[in-house]
Amino acid sequence: MSHFTKIKTKLYDRAIIEKSLSDLNIEWESGLQQIKGYKNQEHEAEIIIRQKNNHDIGFKWNGIEYELVTDLMFWDQSHSVNKFLNSINQRYAFNLIAKVSEEQSFQYVESKNQQDGSIKLLLRKFN
Repeated sequence: MSHFTKIKTKLYDRAIIEKSLSDLNIEWESGLQQIKGYKNQEHEAEIIIRQKNNHDIGFKWNGIEYELVTDLMFWDQSHSVNKFLNSINQRYAFNLIAKVSEEQSFQYVESKNQQDGSIKLLLRKFN
C-alpha cells in the first residue's frame, strides 16, 4: 500500500513554481526523478525538494495542475505542510501577477509586506 500523499494545488506554471521556491530559499531540482517513501516505495516528480532524511518532496504534473507528492510520515520541514504550501502559494501568486502585469505593459514599482502576512504590490501603467 502506498504511503504517498498527493495534495492538489492551484499551481500550473512550472517556471513560476521554480522561481517561487528559489525566492523562498528552498533548494530544488528539476527533471523527472523518483522520490522515496515508506519502505523505499518510489513516485515520480518533476520538481524535487530534497530532505535530510532522504524522503523527498515533489511536484508532479497530473494533467491539470502540479500536485505536491510526499510521504507525510517523513515530513522534515521547519513548517507544517499547510504553512509550507501557503508560503509557496503566496509567492506563486506574487510571481504570477508580476509576470502577467509585465506582459500587459505594467511596470513594477514596489512591494511591501503587510503585518497580516499579505503583500501589497504597486504597479504602474502609462498610456
